[in-house]
Amino acid sequence: MDRTPPTRTERRKLTHVDRSGRPRMVDVGDKANTQRRAVAEGFVAVSAETLSLVIDGRNTKGDVLTVAEIAGVMGAKKTSDLIPLCHPLALTDLVVSVTPDRVAGGLRIRAEAATTGPTGVEMEALTAVTVAALTVYDMVKGVEKGVEIQAIHLVSKVGGKSGEWFRTPEAAPAKAVRKPAARAAGRVGGGPARKP
Repeated sequence: MDRTPPTRTERRKLTHVDRSGRPRMVDVGDKANTQRRAVAEGFVAVSAETLSLVIDGRNTKGDVLTVAEIAGVMGAKKTSDLIPLCHPLALTDLVVSVTPDRVAGGLRIRAEAATTGPTGVEMEALTAVTVAALTVYDMVKGVEKGVEIQAIHLVSKVGGKSGEWFRTPEAAPAKAVRKPAARAAGRVGGGPARKP
């Protein structure tokens, strides 16, 4: 990994770095309060057997979908505690959904966060998806160790000085295809994802 310090020009482009290259929280005191919204998504690839356990509510640790959604909400509310240079935000809306997708072989996670303030909610939406995905992993790891968290990404952001941004279809993360899992000693084993 290249450890060369950024040039002066590069440092000016990075808002979380001061002129000497030291990290700093951006001063948003002079920015106008505007309505802001961000959407993030991710995917957790699991075997067909594990997905059936989740859908049927037969997982030994409980209701995976509900617990993961609640964990995502809790994670978003703690974003500034987890990401050092994020501002604490008063969220005005937050919805996290975890939806099984048998065709793709996993669980789709989507978070939509909103606030009225001087800075955006992209990190809150991304944190919600990440924490929900980790919760899914934690709840099913007893039956499948090969679970994969994939393609966490920002879908859109609206509000603020930079206006609207929407991910283009060309920029969307590639979707992995999982091969069927093998059973061993009564447990489901997950194989690595295959590229289509």
